[in-house]
Amino acid sequence: MPRGHYSLHDPHDHTPLGEEHFHCATGPSGWRYVSQITTPSGDHAGSVDLTLDELGRPLRLELHAGGWQVRGAALDGVTWVRTDPTGEHATEGNVPAHAFTGASPAFLIATARLLRPAPGAGAVRTRLVAFTPPVLAPRTLDQSWALVSSTAHATDNAPLIDDAYQVNDLETGEQHTVHLAGDVVLAAPGIELESLDSPPSTFP
Repeated sequence: MPRGHYSLHDPHDHTPLGEEHFHCATGPSGWRYVSQITTPSGDHAGSVDLTLDELGRPLRLELHAGGWQVRGAALDGVTWVRTDPTGEHATEGNVPAHAFTGASPAFLIATARLLRPAPGAGAVRTRLVAFTPPVLAPRTLDQSWALVSSTAHATDNAPLIDDAYQVNDLETGEQHTVHLAGDVVLAAPGIELESLDSPPSTFP
């Protein structure tokens, strides 16, 4: 069960945004990721709880940020309920999309797991619903993911396989690269892995 923390920063001007302390695990029914997010000063800023099935589809999502809460799952596309900080108003949403995304590294692993692009096979398109802090307002976006390289790095245990994905925003044309090893993000825009207590899990 990998456990560690990421540092988060603005990918454009590198302003520190805080840290995300996580643990995650694979199991017979899929994968689960749980994290607590803190501000640069160490105050609690939110949490992520994401469970995927064996195909990478979101079985359950619960996000907290700025007093807002989102609960969602893959149901007739993706369906969610967003609750305001007072708890008095809840709005439901449903979009014919494949999965969720957001600021957490968890969503990069989840999207790669869902799409599983093959090396040299070209890009795979997907439609996602994004929830980003601080108000977790939903936004639908289209991306393409391509696996551009897999590099083995020697470690004290088994070799660490660094899978590099090129991710394209199909609306803006923006491109960036995401480096994953199993169920851990090694590097991505705005995300750096700062500590890891045990090796990444490998998906079956």
